[in-house]
Amino acid sequence: MLNASVIIPIYNGIEDLPDLLACLKAQTYPGSQVEYLLVDNNSTDHTFDQLQAASQDFAQQGLTLRPLQEPKIQSSYAARNKGICAAQSELLAFTDADCRPQPTWLENLLKPFSQANIGLAVGEILALPSENLLEQYAERKDTLSQKHTLNHSFCPYGQTANLAIRKQALRDVGLFRPYLTTGGDADICWRILRETDWQLEFVEDAVVRHRHRASLVELRSQWRRYGRSNRYLHDLHGVALGTEINPQKTVYRLSRWLLKELPIATLKLVVGKAKTVDLMNTPLDLITFHARSRGQQQAVLPDAAREIQPFPELQSDSPSINP
Repeated sequence: MLNASVIIPIYNGIEDLPDLLACLKAQTYPGSQVEYLLVDNNSTDHTFDQLQAASQDFAQQGLTLRPLQEPKIQSSYAARNKGICAAQSELLAFTDADCRPQPTWLENLLKPFSQANIGLAVGEILALPSENLLEQYAERKDTLSQKHTLNHSFCPYGQTANLAIRKQALRDVGLFRPYLTTGGDADICWRILRETDWQLEFVEDAVVRHRHRASLVELRSQWRRYGRSNRYLHDLHGVALGTEINPQKTVYRLSRWLLKELPIATLKLVVGKAKTVDLMNTPLDLITFHARSRGQQQAVLPDAAREIQPFPELQSDSPSINP
């Protein structure tokens, strides 16, 4: 009997697949009770071919990997919906192709569902080890930690990099908004927590590891996406927009860094009480803050992104749900 379905969207995931598949094989959760649904989201490389080969390899080891495709809508949320519609179990666990679920991840993540009132379980996201300065900066900031999202001032939520949802909760509120490109994890958690009686539980020892952005281009792109997400969630749920930094504050922060913070950090570095990344905290803070502000300013929520895909059992009778 299947007790869990693990759903992972993938786009051009050739490089990530070997490590991801190894992590799935290493799970301590009984292999006979879980299916892995890996959904190719219109990749332009050979991702789907690799998934088909992997499914045969999994089968030889008594494991179930089901390759799926979502070629129509270019969105990880549409790909997750494809997995949800195909899932054969009542407990749905989500992670991403560039994550590395630790061996006890699934076993620990599903434990809260022994309580009948739990509709959401949220695991922790930790960084993979790195010597890259930008990755070290993000690790110092706990950029991806669920502790930030769980303390959101509007309502707690978990990122889909490490999240489990009881299927009944989706029957109650609908699936992910398929045309949304960012912010969908907050949106679905908020709909469940604010529109139903389902509760959320944080499972700190259900861990996936994730590599932070290693270049300034990737870092800026990540924080622009955070800004777009905030704008979309403002339009969908009325959450407050993020504070935007002005040129005067930027000049003040840089001056303070040059005249005070940098000399102190340099002295600490010389005597072995600091690392190189400590010299760059303020400039990198400003880069990410400006990128987030720019993303928030430029974002426009498409009308289609308001659509909530109904749970499949209701699709034949019900129109799309809109706020």
